[in-house]
Amino acid sequence: MRSLHNVLAPAKLNLFLHITGQRNDGYHLLQSVFMLIDWCDTLHFDLRNDGLVERQDISTPLPANDLVLRAAHALQQASGTPLGANIAIEKNIPAQAGMGGGSSDAATTLLALNRLWSLNWSRAKLMPLALSLGADVPFFVDGHNAWVEGIGEQITPIDLPSRRFVVVKPDAGLETAKIFRQPQLQRATETATMSVFVVDPFGFGRNDLQPVAQVLCPEITEALEWLGSLGLSPRMTGSGSAVFAQLPDGVSIDSAPHNWQMRICSNMAVHPQASWAVSES
Repeated sequence: MRSLHNVLAPAKLNLFLHITGQRNDGYHLLQSVFMLIDWCDTLHFDLRNDGLVERQDISTPLPANDLVLRAAHALQQASGTPLGANIAIEKNIPAQAGMGGGSSDAATTLLALNRLWSLNWSRAKLMPLALSLGADVPFFVDGHNAWVEGIGEQITPIDLPSRRFVVVKPDAGLETAKIFRQPQLQRATETATMSVFVVDPFGFGRNDLQPVAQVLCPEITEALEWLGSLGLSPRMTGSGSAVFAQLPDGVSIDSAPHNWQMRICSNMAVHPQASWAVSES
């Protein structure tokens, strides 16, 4: 029986996140840089010949029809394969953190089943499925740090220097939709250019969602203030509630307050499974 075990699904950080407008259908337009980090979920895939797709939750229980199952069924239906899979998930990336854990799991599922089922689909062929699952999923399928625009579907790979980051997730989480419903959310930030961003990639811009998120979740403010007290320059990632800061060489942090989740992470140049889909269309 063919298997793919210990398959990594990395989290992301938004180095900045600007909301530049809103479409008539309600979707928000954004500019951001998405960066892969080595805080990962681990997935395991075993081939089934009966066409069934089943999921086992090794650690954190997931919703019955989560993004992993939706990704597997979408690829199964689109490809017409008679094959199925058993999928086991070890969750490490916190939920409602703005780190893209669920989206990354979905992308890794598409890439892994593309390989396990011997579909040999290109990355371009996987992209429509990825976008149908969520705005962040195409980034993880593309597999490179990227300048992201539109509603998340306009992806331009970029190179970033290797750095360390401290990432802190308070106990409280935040629902993305709740933030975007807030009338006080900044929705008209002036569009930026990549040439301006690269001058100071880890200090450029801001997260337009952060002020609203801090009102909804005071723990975000507490986490930002704690990192600031250490001489760091923190900001929130995505729609929160995780916050992060670049960690200079020689600086160490042993633990976070209140038993918050904290990790020292490094950025990644490429997704671990990027080679599992060819680049040609």
